[in-house]
Amino acid sequence: MIGIREDPGGGLASDPLVCANHTARAFAEGGWLQAHLGLEHRPQQEAMGLAVAGALLDDAPLLFEAGTGVGKSLAYLIPGIMHAVDSERPMIVSTHTIALQDQIEHKDLPLCRQLFASVGALARYADFRATVLVGKGNYICRQRLARALASKTDLFGGPDQSELMRIAAWCQQTTTGLVQELTPPPRPDIWEMVNADSSSCSRRNCSAETCFYQAARARIRRSQVVIVNHALLFSLINAGGLKGGARGVLLPDDFVVIDEAHTMPDIATDYFGLQVSSYSVDRALKALFNPARRTGLLKSLGTDRDRQRIVDALDASVLFFDFIADKLLQKSSVTRVREPGFAEPLLLAPLRRVADTLDRVAGSLDEGWMKDDLKDNKTRISTIHDNIRAFLDMTHEDHVHWVERTGRRGTTIALRTAPIDVAPYLRDSLFEREVAVICTSATLAVAGRIEPFQQRAGATSARCEIAASPFDFERNMRVYIAADMPLPSRENAELAVDALIDWIRFCVERVPGGTLVLFTSYRDLNRAATALEDTFTAAGRPFFAQGRDLPRTEMTERFRAAGNGVLFGTDSFWTGVDVPGSALSQVIITRLPFEVPTHPIPEARAEWIRSRGRNPFAELNLPDALVKFRQGVGRLIRKRTDRGVVTVLDSRILHKSYGRQFLACLPTRRYARLTRATRAEAFVVPED
Repeated sequence: MIGIREDPGGGLASDPLVCANHTARAFAEGGWLQAHLGLEHRPQQEAMGLAVAGALLDDAPLLFEAGTGVGKSLAYLIPGIMHAVDSERPMIVSTHTIALQDQIEHKDLPLCRQLFASVGALARYADFRATVLVGKGNYICRQRLARALASKTDLFGGPDQSELMRIAAWCQQTTTGLVQELTPPPRPDIWEMVNADSSSCSRRNCSAETCFYQAARARIRRSQVVIVNHALLFSLINAGGLKGGARGVLLPDDFVVIDEAHTMPDIATDYFGLQVSSYSVDRALKALFNPARRTGLLKSLGTDRDRQRIVDALDASVLFFDFIADKLLQKSSVTRVREPGFAEPLLLAPLRRVADTLDRVAGSLDEGWMKDDLKDNKTRISTIHDNIRAFLDMTHEDHVHWVERTGRRGTTIALRTAPIDVAPYLRDSLFEREVAVICTSATLAVAGRIEPFQQRAGATSARCEIAASPFDFERNMRVYIAADMPLPSRENAELAVDALIDWIRFCVERVPGGTLVLFTSYRDLNRAATALEDTFTAAGRPFFAQGRDLPRTEMTERFRAAGNGVLFGTDSFWTGVDVPGSALSQVIITRLPFEVPTHPIPEARAEWIRSRGRNPFAELNLPDALVKFRQGVGRLIRKRTDRGVVTVLDSRILHKSYGRQFLACLPTRRYARLTRATRAEAFVVPED
């Protein structure tokens, strides 16, 4: 198991029907949520709360689409917390975005506690314990830091020692020990030597009284609610999850809620594959011995022959990755590998010799932190060796294999694989663990059916339900479609961009609040930004464009604060952006969000679907585009009082047969076709 919680869950501490009954009374019209918290009754939220309580009672999987405004967080947290307390089992809540994780921790959980404390029948739940779980490597380990300081001349060169001292000074002040608090962030190679992600940071060597990670681990063991993100969830699952066929996903006898579940298959795909990069190999080897600086674990522990083996492996790594770059990455930054034997295994024997060296040196030492660190490094080197071997031999036949350039300057070479069909992996790790797994999102369905997501997620045994948004979209949203936009084609490329710029200018000028413009390509975004930035700025409209200096989160915050800003965004802005009120009064969708299947993963999936006699466009491209389109449209109305306009600048929605499915994704059935000749009179913004 993952080593967070050793004790198995206890049995039911009370009548299992109590949770269902309390849930019904909480969400009913005139029920506890209304009477004690003053929240409005939402039939959709009530339906979801009852469905969640039923799934928990049956330990069964549930897929529940809850439209914007349903209040899905409370709908799963209230029955989930009660079930966790009653059954003495932990609830894992996984989210995709930091914003939702913060909302759950700082808004929704306090509301749950307030409800429980206000209702006599729920008083026993008011003291529930919740904690956010982050990866072990995010914590500083005081013991490892002390050892690094004591051995700094062996482990670090001069500049590295300065960075180590900066970390040490911060460690004296921090109350959480989390790396996210350290500004600027520490250098990864230095942090790796002092963080808690080591066998030496264990309950044997570190106590919860002095160690940040062990204290966090103790909180996890006592908590009824554990909040994680999807990346950590699947990282832990891929690292082993629960061993020995134990019931549960992460912790013994747990149950799981996956919010923002529409992102789950793609994130899981990344974590169920393997990845080895030239950077990770270089870092792992130089932690043992850096010949340029004469530092590393083996500086004092090893012999000259041991250190030479590290040097040999570093040289072999350069040859190996340079060969791959020269052979496969001269014309493209990403290249799919289809046959084994594309490269000589130059690095495997040197890595095996390094692993043998670490095994021998560790075996010569008495038990202690130094032995633990050497064993950890031996495991790391062996894993790199095994992953390179598996990649070269293409051992995982159900995976797509590719090589790519990564990093800011494109100098890192990575070997990567991912499962072509992630459903079997999700089924084994989530939906066949004999515990309730509840997946929810505002966008699970395609054309009113959750079955496509159900198949892709491996949740074929799950019950599926949909609760529509309670918002009055017919009154509060206007949808306009530019009927005269040129259809995308090479011949129309210049004409289409000119028309796009003209439409964006018109739409922004007509809406006084903020406008989010969603693109499907950086090329179109940059051309439109170049043409329009000065116009917007001169009109007093703060302008933001993805890909410039500001990170996504800060850009969104500034856009929200501006009130009348214009934000140009691509892929990551189609989902997760939450800007209620007039600060986001218009969403412009420049193109229907079809992905071009040039990346190895969608390319391999299309081939896999086609080989089974099915249609990749109907089964893969179109469903993905429909969900993304729903996400983009969903950025506009975030609260009941929101008003605004969605403008679609892609006439394929009117002229192609699949366009009807995109129109069916709109939350209002009313839309107006506009042309440049008619738009001045017909374009109307909803009023409060």
